Amino acid sequence: MKVYMLRHPHNLQKNNFPSIVMALGFFDGVHTGHQQVIRAAVAKAKSQGIKSAVMTFDPHPSVVLGNKHKQIKYITPIDEKIEKIESLEVDYLFIVRFTSDFAALEPQQFVDEYIIGLHVKHVVAGFDYTYGRLGKGTMETLPFHSRGAFTSTTVDRFEHDKEKVSSTKIRRLLSEGSVGEAARLLGRLYEIKGTVIHGDKRGRKIGFPTANIEVNEDQLIPETGVYAVKLKVKEQWHNGVCNIGYRPTFKHPDEHSLSVEVHVFDFHRSIYGEEVSIKWYTRLRGEQKFDGIDALIAQINQDKQAAASYLKEQG
Repeated sequence: MKVYMLRHPHNLQKNNFPSIVMALGFFDGVHTGHQQVIRAAVAKAKSQGIKSAVMTFDPHPSVVLGNKHKQIKYITPIDEKIEKIESLEVDYLFIVRFTSDFAALEPQQFVDEYIIGLHVKHVVAGFDYTYGRLGKGTMETLPFHSRGAFTSTTVDRFEHDKEKVSSTKIRRLLSEGSVGEAARLLGRLYEIKGTVIHGDKRGRKIGFPTANIEVNEDQLIPETGVYAVKLKVKEQWHNGVCNIGYRPTFKHPDEHSLSVEVHVFDFHRSIYGEEVSIKWYTRLRGEQKFDGIDALIAQINQDKQAAASYLKEQG
């Protein structure tokens, strides 16, 4: 897959590209609904013997259009979004830098420069896709703005349990700790990446060494609590139990640094500095404060057994 990073105004020419079928959307999470749109574009392109493409945007439009400075936590930060889209057999990916100038484009300008101007012959997008200044362009206005240069397909609302599958709902589920339900909407287990860093080694002192993971700052971290997880180290997955929280048993009440720590079962290697991935299976319990070390150790043993049993059932 060829990736193009575009900043408005872009300098690509129509004759730089063959005929294209393009899927349009922000696609955070590349969830089951997004996959319907992208797969429809890929299938259309293959049926016509032409190339497929996806156009997405970075950062999230709300960062630019919101009244207050707001950091968005992504289900799939841009590097992971690229990986997920590539796995769907897309030929080209256009990532447009979402700026104030780009947001100010009238719908016709957007279509002329970013669809017709890139040799697009067919567009695929969800029923609620909008484009141009103030989102005034819709899938209903797209045939008018096409100037007869391309056709389009609108993908209907995609539902799970009679509710629309959306990035917003998946973010809410993750923020509540419902990682299993989020996985059903994503079509895969939720996964985050990070780097193993030095912690205070308290887990080691009580017999449960942990990998302290520094997560990419724009990645959405699930609700605090204890989870059954798998940790990927050097392309190999290992079963474990993860605590997300502020370690209330040890921390001073005024300290608020969030930690993500994974105790990997039967694992004795030093992995400081390694890039790792965490897959989230289920939340076992919320974060608790214990009266002492003995109570904490007893609970960790219970958590470890619960996580091991759950992961064994999953295979």
